[in-house]
Amino acid sequence: MRFISLHCDYIKFKPVKKAIKEPEQLSKEREKGEEIKEVLVVLTAVESMDDIETADDYVENIKDIASQVKVKKILLYPYAHLSSDLAKPNLALSVLEKAEMLLKKDYEVHRAPFGYYKEFELKCKGHPLAELSREIRKGIKGKKDENISKIGIIEEKYDTSRLLKEISRTKLDTSKLKENDHRIIGQKLDLFSFNESAPGSVFWHENGLAVFNELVNFSRELHKKFGYKEILTPFIFENKLWKVSGHWEHYKENMFFTDYENRNAAVKPMNCPGMMLVYRTKTRSYKDLPLRMFEFGTVHRKELSGVLAGLFRVIKITMDDAHIFCSLEQVEQEIINIFELVKEIYKETFNFDYSTELSTRPEKFMGDKKDWEIAENALENALKKAKVKYKVNKGEGAFYGPKIDIHIKDSLGRSWQCATIQLDMQMPKRFELEYTGKDNKIYIPILIHRAIFGSMERFIGILLEHLNGNLPLWLAPIQVRVLSFTNRNLKYAQNVYDKLRKEGFRADNDFRDITIDAKVRDAEIMKVNYTIVVGDKEEKGKTIAVRRRGNKKVEFGADTDKFINDLKTEINERR
Repeated sequence: MRFISLHCDYIKFKPVKKAIKEPEQLSKEREKGEEIKEVLVVLTAVESMDDIETADDYVENIKDIASQVKVKKILLYPYAHLSSDLAKPNLALSVLEKAEMLLKKDYEVHRAPFGYYKEFELKCKGHPLAELSREIRKGIKGKKDENISKIGIIEEKYDTSRLLKEISRTKLDTSKLKENDHRIIGQKLDLFSFNESAPGSVFWHENGLAVFNELVNFSRELHKKFGYKEILTPFIFENKLWKVSGHWEHYKENMFFTDYENRNAAVKPMNCPGMMLVYRTKTRSYKDLPLRMFEFGTVHRKELSGVLAGLFRVIKITMDDAHIFCSLEQVEQEIINIFELVKEIYKETFNFDYSTELSTRPEKFMGDKKDWEIAENALENALKKAKVKYKVNKGEGAFYGPKIDIHIKDSLGRSWQCATIQLDMQMPKRFELEYTGKDNKIYIPILIHRAIFGSMERFIGILLEHLNGNLPLWLAPIQVRVLSFTNRNLKYAQNVYDKLRKEGFRADNDFRDITIDAKVRDAEIMKVNYTIVVGDKEEKGKTIAVRRRGNKKVEFGADTDKFINDLKTEINERR
């Protein structure tokens, strides 16, 4: 069984048409649909390996989540899209009905109609436990493994050809996607791909990695300018660390686990605990603060296959994470500095409009209320001093501290939450972080968690759709393409191409024996920024003909060296 729990302000749903031959019979009231407020919505797929007893485990999991988010209303919502290995309808309905009966002893329980396509609308809360995914696996009892030999050794048998076919099945279904969907753009421009052998993890191709690396280089340049020290921490840590950090209590269900020599460990879902260990490597004083540590950290977070969506929702995430250790008196200025960084990236570089939200203490929180009040006041004062307009989201902070979320608006009018700034007075205490003050007394530093791009994968997806794949020159995977007019011009065209490559541009060529119109059309499809055409006239005059993306006007007789210098200026200015 697989399910996703969503802690919602409300959900509205209504059956529209039958999804199976014999759906459950509905009363007139249930046909009209329903609206439920302050509810835990449990999107559920019952699978072929489940049985009626699965309902017991299902109920225990729901009770656990409901107690954490403090709800009294539960909606069991059949959601077949979470699995491709579904149970037969009769069994699935029986499991849901049993769960409904068991939960009714302690909760107000609703169940969405089974066997129907349904329209629904919901508003999910934004706290860390608002969206959780879980999986229940039951062992197969009484079945002897036919591959176990008489001496007790398991002889593993498999068909490599069949396995390879299963791995190779991944194919993008474009029938329900809009033309500017980043997955279609990514396929056309040969940027990235996905494969079920590593679900929710991006396979960056050469073109896509060029975009990724340019963003990383840009970010590194800015972080150096703003006084950050770049570090890199391990991917896997012993479970003791996650118990100290608080993730074991609050995030365990979303983590991947492993073990080595009887030591239980987990793949990191967040970078912060590793940075805490770096801070602890030596004695710190007030002279070391603020200490700004920055990491392009790769994290993994469990997501069910039904919620994965290209670059927008992935399991393997690369984050431009930073953690600032400072005194309480330094918090305001550090927040102001972060907003300068946000402005330079979002507005001055990518021309995104953005809005700001301050999220305060949630119902389920870690630490003392006094600490929370201090932290919330510090963030609010910083926002006012930075002259940043903001709205307050009461109760939507992280479990360890209040936060500022920044939402960017793209060319399609959609809002995306990317950057986040979180103030944490709990983790430094749990890790017993200290520094010596001017008075030689020992103090605990304040911790600011912060990311600007957030998920690099998600930001690239947003950027591709925002610009419809028309990336600026400094980011473009193919900056220049050299086209030969005829085979007579191949040698000169090759010389121009070699010169561009030597100067460090991401250039390619099209020397095929086809019409020049076809070559130009292919360059436009690939969103190449500049197309250079070389013919008899150009070869004779030692010039080039330049065509800019989206512009039908061609500049004939252009000087190659001047063109190269102009490109360098455009790249350096990130226009």
